[in-house]
Amino acid sequence: MKAFTLTGLITLLLAVSLAADEVAITVYNQNLALVKEGRTLDFKQGINTLNLTDVASSIDPTSVHFRLKSGGSEIELLEQNYQYDLVSSEKILQKYLGHSIDVIMKNGDVLSGKYLSSSSGYLVLQFDDGSVKLINQGEMLSVAAPKLPEGLIVVPTLQWLVASDITGKRDVQVSYLTSNINWHAEYVAQLDEKDKNIRLSGWVSLDNRSGKTYKDAKLKLVAGDIHLVRPSLRRGPSYELATMDALGMKKAPGFEEKAFFEYHLYTLGRRTTVANNETKQVSLFEPASTPVEKIYRYHAGGNDVNVVVKFKNSKENGLGMPLPAGKIRMTKLDSDGSEEFLGEDAIDHTPKDEELELKVGNAFDIVCETETVDSKRISDRVREVTTEISLRNHKEEDVEVVVVSRLGRDWRILDSSHEWKKKNASTVEFVIPVPKDGEVKLSYRVRYGM
Repeated sequence: MKAFTLTGLITLLLAVSLAADEVAITVYNQNLALVKEGRTLDFKQGINTLNLTDVASSIDPTSVHFRLKSGGSEIELLEQNYQYDLVSSEKILQKYLGHSIDVIMKNGDVLSGKYLSSSSGYLVLQFDDGSVKLINQGEMLSVAAPKLPEGLIVVPTLQWLVASDITGKRDVQVSYLTSNINWHAEYVAQLDEKDKNIRLSGWVSLDNRSGKTYKDAKLKLVAGDIHLVRPSLRRGPSYELATMDALGMKKAPGFEEKAFFEYHLYTLGRRTTVANNETKQVSLFEPASTPVEKIYRYHAGGNDVNVVVKFKNSKENGLGMPLPAGKIRMTKLDSDGSEEFLGEDAIDHTPKDEELELKVGNAFDIVCETETVDSKRISDRVREVTTEISLRNHKEEDVEVVVVSRLGRDWRILDSSHEWKKKNASTVEFVIPVPKDGEVKLSYRVRYGM
C-alpha cells in the first residue's frame, strides 16, 4: 500500500463542509484523530482577538486549520496561540508565591500572610511582623486568594488574532489533529459443542483520552498506511492498517465502507457521542461462522501441550474479509447454556484467504515428556543424538498430537519410529495418533554435522 502524507489526507477530508455546531471525527488506529467542527463566530471589523474554547487538551496546535464557509477574503488569521495552563490548586498557589493569601483552618481561625512554599504536607506563611509559620495542611480547611491569577484558564483555548473586514456572525470550519485517541479491533470466537466451528464477531474499540467529548459526532475510521513525520526529524513510522473489505461478508451494522484514495473509510451511519475518558465499542461486522480444526501441539523439550484452533479466512469458509490486528477471545457454550471463557490470542493484520492459528491454552489431559536416551560423538564434527518422547492421553477419546522438533543446522534423521515432515531448514513435525487412556513413544535418531 502506498504511503501518503497526512497533510494531503487532511486536505481531502476537509472538502466536506459541516453545518454550525456539527462535529466530525476521523480516527486512525495509531493514537491520532482528525477533528472537524462547524462553529459560528462573532467577528468585529478591524484587528481583534477571538477565543475558541472546548478543544481537545491533546491538540496539536500546529495542525489547526481554519476557513470560512463562504466569503473567504473577508477575514485573515494573523496569529494563533494555544493556551493550556489550566486552573488547578497547585497552579493557583504557584502563581501566588510571594503574595498574600488567607488560610482558613478547621478550627475556624484565619491566617493571613505571604505564601512562601509548600512541601511535605506543610504550607509556609510569612506574617507582617516577619515571623514564619509552617501550617500542617491536614489542619487546613481551605485557602482564599483575592482573584484568579493572570495566565490561568478554565478550559483549553485557541486564541486567534484576526483582521476582519466585516462585523457580524459567520459560519466557519475548524479542524485539528489530536493525540490520545485510538481505535483497535477485537473479536469474540465462540466454539460449538464439538469444536468443529466457530462463530466470529468483530468489534471496534474506541479509547478517548484526548481531553474532549465529541457529542453527536459523525464517526469515521481510516484503514490505510499513513506516514507521520516525528519531531526528531527522523523518518516517522508507517503504520499498516488492515483494509477490512467486506468481501463476501455482510456489512457491519451501522458501518459503510468505501475506498478513499489509497485507503478505506468506515463511516458509522448514525451519529454517536465519544466521551472523554471513555472506551466505546461498536460492532464491526455481523457474526459469521467458519469451520475450524483443533490441534494438539507439543514442542519437543517443552512441558505443555498447546491447544490450537486453526481456520482459513476465506469466503468459502464463511469469512473472506481482511481482518485488522487485534485480540481474539475464545469462548464455548456449556451444556447448561452458559458461555465460558477458554482463552485468548492476538492476530496480526490478516488478508483474505490466509490461515490463522489461535493458541487457546494448554491441554490438561495430554502429557508429553522428552528424554535424550543416547548421545555419541562420531568425529570432531559429527555427533548422533537419539531422542524419545512419551505421549500419554488421559482423555476419553483418541487424539492426534503434532510434535514439533527444532533440530538446528546440519542435521539428518537416520531413523525414526514415525513418519516425519520437514517444515523448514531447521524444523520437523511428527503427527502421532494416541489412543484414549493410552501411551505412545516417539523416538528418532539425528546426525548433526557432515
